[in-house]
Order: sequence, then C-alpha cells, then structure tokens
Amino acid sequence: MILLAALILEAMIGYPDNLHRKIPHPVTWIGRLISGMDRRWNTGSAAVRRRSGIGTVLVLILLPAAAGFLLEAVLTRWPGMVILIIIATTGLAQRSLYSHVRNVLNPLHQGDVPGARQALSMIVGRDTERLDEQAMASAATESLAESFCDGIVAPAFWFLIAGLPGLFVFKAISTADSQIGHLDTRYRDFGWAAARADDAMNYIPARMAGFLICIAGPGGWRVMFRDARKHLSPNAGWSEAAMAGALSVEMGGGAFYDGDWIERENLGDGPRPQTRELADALRVYLRACLLLWILIGVLAWLL
Repeated sequence: MILLAALILEAMIGYPDNLHRKIPHPVTWIGRLISGMDRRWNTGSAAVRRRSGIGTVLVLILLPAAAGFLLEAVLTRWPGMVILIIIATTGLAQRSLYSHVRNVLNPLHQGDVPGARQALSMIVGRDTERLDEQAMASAATESLAESFCDGIVAPAFWFLIAGLPGLFVFKAISTADSQIGHLDTRYRDFGWAAARADDAMNYIPARMAGFLICIAGPGGWRVMFRDARKHLSPNAGWSEAAMAGALSVEMGGGAFYDGDWIERENLGDGPRPQTRELADALRVYLRACLLLWILIGVLAWLL
C-alpha cells in the first residue's frame, strides 16, 4: 500500500516548486554525481572509457541501494512509514510529466509556436528549432508515451520488486542513461554500460507500459505487437507503438539530434499527430495511470 499511497500523493502534489528551490530534487543530486564522474573518468582509450563507464554504473548501483536500505531500516514504524511514502513520491513523475506536456499543448492551442518550442525542449532530446506545430505535437506525444514507462511504470515496478533500494537504483541508472548513454563520440564507450543497464531495467516495465496504454486506449494492440521492435530502442517502441495505435496516428520517423539527422522507422498507421491528438494522448495517459493504480491496489490486496 506504500506504493499506491505514493502514486496518489505524487499525482496530487508532485514535487512543489517552492520545495525544489529549498531542497533540489534527488535526481538533481544524482545528476551532479554523474557529471563529476564524467569529468574525472571519461578519458583515455576506448577500452579505458568503457571500463570507467562500468565502474560508474557500479557506483550508481551501490550508493543508491545503500541509501535505500538505510532509509528503510530507519523508517520502520508508523510515523516513519509516512516519510517513506513521501520519499517514494520523488521517484515518480505522473504530475510532472502531465504538466510538462500540458505546457506544450496550451501554447499550441494558442498559436504560440515559440512558447511551445521552449516547453518542448524541456522534455525531448531532439533539436526543436526546426519543428513546426505538427512536428512539435508529434514529438510531445512520443515523449509522453515513452516517459510513461521511464517516469512512472518502471519506478513503480522496481519499488514493488525491491522497495526504496530498487527505486533509487532505477532512478540513478535512468538518469545516467539520459546524461551519458549516447552514441556520440564522447559517450559511445563511457556511456555504454549505463545504456545497457537502463535497457535491462526497463525491459519488463516497457512491455507493462505498452499493455496499460493499449487497455486505456483500445486499438493499440495490433500496432504495438507489429511495430514495437522497429524502434531503435529495445524498450521505447512498446509504449510509443501502443500510443500510436490507440490514437490511430503515425509516430516516429527521423529527427535532428545535436545537429545530426537520425533516421528512425515510423510506428503506426494514419496521419501524423496534431494538437488534437496530443490532447487525446493526455487523456489516454491519465487512464493508463489510473489503471496502474488499480493494478497496484489489487496486488497489494492479494499479497
């Protein structure tokens, strides 16, 4: 029931801005640790960089796991359980993801292209300068679908499996993948272990996320099973293809990343997402979150 309470609480209040100004989000701390290891260890030959990257991942497993075990050992009695719930909310991103996507949708509704582009740049890795309104709606829809796994289903899954240690380790690995798990020259070797670890930790949650989206937006099953493996990522395609099928649209395709064109296959059938489909995607997302709550509640009751 701790996880269900954390999901509900996070959906209600998220991580308040006034709190963030006083106490940075834990992911910020992890990011600083990763940046420090990047500066110190990402040097030398390709083999040395790869070994250093493996060492980085080991640090990002051991330190968060130890912190999680320590907190769980201390917070065992009833008042501590409340604190445990609050801490668990920091690993979830339901409200944050919804707010970020709404921040793209609202300017698009108002015809504020620069505002939408600025908001979109906060949630996607691709270059946004060349994107028109349709391309921004499509990019936001893809990010919403992928982040449903990364920001909600996967953290919940690892909390179920291993409590706070599992949640903390997942967030550390996910953050490392975002920062250093790239294919460019600087990170191809140093970030290799982080990318592989993230793939492994998202393997089951990604498929769970796709299934939840298909239930929340009937019509996604055929496209998900047909197109999920077309994605460059072994995991992201499941939720993205499911969302494409649920909305009866085509997503994916090539995009510019750091000035380089990256070709990707299309997922789904139909027109590209417009502003209307982005709004529909948010509704599918909310239903999928509710389904996750129900699933967690049933598991808590059975177990």
